[in-house]
Amino acid sequence: LEIEQAERTHAVVLSRPAWLWGAEMGANEHGVCVGNEGVWTREPLGEDEALLGMDLVRLGLERGSSAREALEVIVALLERYGQGGSCKEEPVPFVYHNTFLLADRAEAWVLETAGRYWAAQRIREGSRNPSNQLSIGREITAEHAGLRQRACSQGWWNGDGEFSFAEVFSLTHQPARMEAAKARYRAGKELLRQHAGHITAETFMAILRDKASGICVDSEGFRTAGSMVSVLPRDPTLPCVHFFTATPDPSRSVFKPFVFVAGLKPAPQVRSPTFRDDPAKKVPRFQSTVDRRHELYRRHQAALELMEKDQERGQKLLQTLRDLEKQGLEGMNALLAGTVAPRPEELADLFFDCVEAEMKFYT
Repeated sequence: LEIEQAERTHAVVLSRPAWLWGAEMGANEHGVCVGNEGVWTREPLGEDEALLGMDLVRLGLERGSSAREALEVIVALLERYGQGGSCKEEPVPFVYHNTFLLADRAEAWVLETAGRYWAAQRIREGSRNPSNQLSIGREITAEHAGLRQRACSQGWWNGDGEFSFAEVFSLTHQPARMEAAKARYRAGKELLRQHAGHITAETFMAILRDKASGICVDSEGFRTAGSMVSVLPRDPTLPCVHFFTATPDPSRSVFKPFVFVAGLKPAPQVRSPTFRDDPAKKVPRFQSTVDRRHELYRRHQAALELMEKDQERGQKLLQTLRDLEKQGLEGMNALLAGTVAPRPEELADLFFDCVEAEMKFYT
């Protein structure tokens, strides 16, 4: 699939499955953050190749200088090209529609889709956690021009009363995956409620590590992949700080800070290898497998095996990693509080240095 090129694109930092072009989440140089999750709706799924939700995440970040602009980019491409294709590196297609969280220094949005149709809600206060559910009810800020007509034509809505996107477009009988996600949604909402009014980056990291709620997944063949937490100060003189694990299972990973500055030092330790005969790029796709793990991933995985085999050594290593993370958090909190002046040359090396430090503990 080819789409028209933009005149210019923004610098982005992405957390993505190594086999595809798009991203599950990321940020751009203007402090815009976008992430996506899968949902299943009354609209039919398209196995034919189209734009993945993860492609739309990256396109929104590359082309939007604000959360609202990123949303406009995504819905314009969605309406024109549709969404579809397999979202997993396996021969059997795994297809879903998408919800998106978008935020910048000034605004936050939830965007939810069903095929080429969509609804968006601007979030003016509080918190949101979609968790594989349609969550936009009657408080719709913007929508596809034909959304309600589509619902009427399919017999999903009779046109009377208030229109709820979630009620109208959710499946009557949810897939098992979405039914199971309801408990995670409720638990996440409760965790956010408990911390309302005093949520910090550390709060989000703790929530992302919560296994009892199902937010941090490590069972039934699934493991939470990369995790991301961003701090977007309203004060434009302060930098946006983005924390990435770049490894699976945040409960046993390190959140490392990244800041956009000139002269950023590349971090090849977290870039996956490329392959001349990539099974993701040959049709039919995914007929063979390749090892896409980057160097930090390999060493981290070996450390996880140690944690599972030798509990005492594993706990010592985990505490060492937490101490490393704490150092990064303290440094970024001081920067955001204005108690230390930003030094661009140090910020340019920041993420690279944090990755290097983590890797040393794995050797």
